[in-house]
Amino acid sequence: MRFSVLQFPGANSDQDCLHAVRVLGHEARYLWHKESEIGGTDAVLVPGGFSYGDYLRAGAIARFSPIMQALVRFANEGGLVLGICNGFQILCEAGLLPGALIRNRELHFRCEHVFLKIANPETPFTRVAPDSGVIRVPIAHGEGCYFADQETLSRLTESRRILWQYCDQEGTPSEDANPNGSVQNIAGVCNEKGNVAGLMPHPERACEPVIGSAEGASVLESMIQTLSERGQH
Repeated sequence: MRFSVLQFPGANSDQDCLHAVRVLGHEARYLWHKESEIGGTDAVLVPGGFSYGDYLRAGAIARFSPIMQALVRFANEGGLVLGICNGFQILCEAGLLPGALIRNRELHFRCEHVFLKIANPETPFTRVAPDSGVIRVPIAHGEGCYFADQETLSRLTESRRILWQYCDQEGTPSEDANPNGSVQNIAGVCNEKGNVAGLMPHPERACEPVIGSAEGASVLESMIQTLSERGQH
């Protein structure tokens, strides 16, 4: 499979994404923010960091990069897109995902491992999952509190578009397990078509046992399995 990793000024997880894809035995390349075409690729990763210094608000300037017009076309044509942390914020700003990411509840930057419940295991991003339905991955964000109005939340719930929720080790979403105050403990969602997803935690930083956890690899492996079934290689 061929993955493209977008690069914005201020990104800091683009190298992690590239490495994670290659660890899993697939091709990955960088795609600079000033490019106007996606080119030949099977999936796109929008990485974490602080694109354009997070000026105005997280993801607000990156949303207007030339590459984003191409990304919207790619997504509208059914291409798989995953936004991680700042990438999630960018996808929300671009209108590819519903809701918004705002300042953490206690206004503190949080950098730690968390547990995620896979709320819908039947998507291109979650289909490869442990039997427990729970994965342990790191977070690193100051504006990771997911918010949406009640109408949007109802639609997300009814259509099973909430993909990941912060939880305890047993898989129970709770206030204590919520690191940022996200409504309904939401850590990640997808669009109506199910081909675009975003999550605040960093699965690409949990793809090898040597760095403390390989459970994040299941997110990328889910995408790879989906692409394989589509006949892409």
